[in-house]
Amino acid sequence: MKIRKESDSIGELSVPADAYYGVQTLRGFENFQITGTRMNKTFIYNITRIKKVAAIVNGRYGYLDKAIAEAIVRACEEVLDGRFDEAFITDAVQGGAGTTVNMNANEVLANRATELLGGKKGEYICHPNDHVNLSQSTNDVIPTAGKLTVLDLSDILLRNLKTLIDALTDKAKAFDGIIKMGRTQLEDAVPIRLGQEFNAYASALNRDYERIKNTLQEMCFVNLGGTAIGTAVNVGSEYLNNIVAELSAECKRDLTHAEDLIDATQNVDAFVAVSGSLKACAVNLSKISNDLRLMSSGPKTGIGEIVLPAKQNGSSIMPGKVNPVIPEVVSQVAFLVIGNDMTIAMAAEGGQLELNAFEPVIFYKLFESLTCLSNAIKTLTENCIVGIVANRAHCEELVYGSVGVITALCPYLGYKKSAELAKEALAKNLRVRDLILQYGLMDEETLDKVLDPYAMTRNG
Repeated sequence: MKIRKESDSIGELSVPADAYYGVQTLRGFENFQITGTRMNKTFIYNITRIKKVAAIVNGRYGYLDKAIAEAIVRACEEVLDGRFDEAFITDAVQGGAGTTVNMNANEVLANRATELLGGKKGEYICHPNDHVNLSQSTNDVIPTAGKLTVLDLSDILLRNLKTLIDALTDKAKAFDGIIKMGRTQLEDAVPIRLGQEFNAYASALNRDYERIKNTLQEMCFVNLGGTAIGTAVNVGSEYLNNIVAELSAECKRDLTHAEDLIDATQNVDAFVAVSGSLKACAVNLSKISNDLRLMSSGPKTGIGEIVLPAKQNGSSIMPGKVNPVIPEVVSQVAFLVIGNDMTIAMAAEGGQLELNAFEPVIFYKLFESLTCLSNAIKTLTENCIVGIVANRAHCEELVYGSVGVITALCPYLGYKKSAELAKEALAKNLRVRDLILQYGLMDEETLDKVLDPYAMTRNG
């Protein structure tokens, strides 16, 4: 393999001659063989967008030679077209608060810009630090790119979540006339309409939708221009006053400078807030999945009130068995998101003084949560919710055979007498209605009104 020699403050290193990355990227690649996963591609592209607008603003106000600025911008556009994905080789988890991935971008763009200026890789007519990274620091580039990536991935998540809410609302309407037995602590309680249950699912997720949207507002306040610790060292006033507006236009986002750039550089609680909203959504999704598994259990020996779409064989040994694989995978994603939230919280807490060095793991886990949760919501909607069928006759059979309806008799017979009747009905395997008529405790017309299960599901 042909090589070229590059050096930095640590010393000299052999870099593959055809590589667009350079010595600092290679050191990070060798040091951080951690997850086996490269940096999120959307994150890389957002770093590139920052480099692009930095070159534009630096060139516009004379901080950067015009030809070099134009070469950097063109190199950025080529990266954004996907031409150099393989040149970004750094692991998703790395020391240095993201310096390695920042330098990976600087070196790739510098080498490509150098080619565009007539030079060869490694000659650095366009320099990674002096030109591509001009007016920037890892400490303002990386958190800003992280916030942009959270917004991008959240667009997909919110779109999928809205589709799921709509699907649950449709099922709520379709199932509104189906009476079933409500359960508390898995024991018979009082009647409920199946549509009411599905409407409650939609309500919970709609609350999650709004909660996530609210926390995402914090992602629009960025510290770009604050450089190393938020004091904007080595940054001209024209750059500082214009860079965020330029980035907003490039990304089509309504971004603004954080009110306190020092605070925004050292504290990452905004990411904790987003993760917390994802955790709450994951909890609700897993609870819904638990319900779907219970209500569809059996189908002959379980509750069997609904039938989930059959998506694949459920066993390698038991013929005909079909498992609730979609709710199962949704719960597993929920466990992942909840665990990621703990990692994010601890990494945020672990920051010291003017910088949090642990942003790489925060972003790794937050991006994973956003992506996996979004995909889980999509498969839950498409492969489960829209295809659910209600077992109406079985639902009604369970209601009329349950002693739970006796709750409606408490105002007429009192709690103690109603409890005695419930106990006897269970012991003798009799219906509550038949037992009350047998003892002449109420006339049939009144009893039918009191024990109307549909009436019991109406407020008031």
